Amino acid sequence: MVMPKFGYSAEIEEPVARALGKERRISPKQAMEVCRAIRGMSLSAAKEYLEAVQQKKKAVPILRHRKKVAHRGPKGSGQYPVKAAREILKVLKNAEANAIYKGLDVEKLKVVHAAAYKGTAIPGFLPRAFGRSSPAISPLTNIEIILKG
Repeated sequence: MVMPKFGYSAEIEEPVARALGKERRISPKQAMEVCRAIRGMSLSAAKEYLEAVQQKKKAVPILRHRKKVAHRGPKGSGQYPVKAAREILKVLKNAEANAIYKGLDVEKLKVVHAAAYKGTAIPGFLPRAFGRSSPAISPLTNIEIILKG
């Protein structure tokens, strides 16, 4: 049996603070859009943005898979992925704690790498009519965040 290999998809030279959220029960599509939105922001701006998304004050622009997605905000298609924002905020706070532990200046930190990708899937089934069933597969998502000062 081969075990899955976890690691960061970006090589960034030290000093950096990293955090990895493995197998989170959120949508990979929404997590990718949230990560794209916070990439390049300062740490404080990213935390404020994710909290505003949770309160449905700011929308996350949807750039892929956006058929029939309503327009919210000035950038066109957008949504409020509350659950994804909550989980990514947890990983971001973990990266901040790692930065404090390493002695980095928290005021100068920026999100230089934020990525989300599919993890393993939880198989299940959905009962249908006439004694049949359909597969219902719940995706899991891996999140990686790297902060640099």
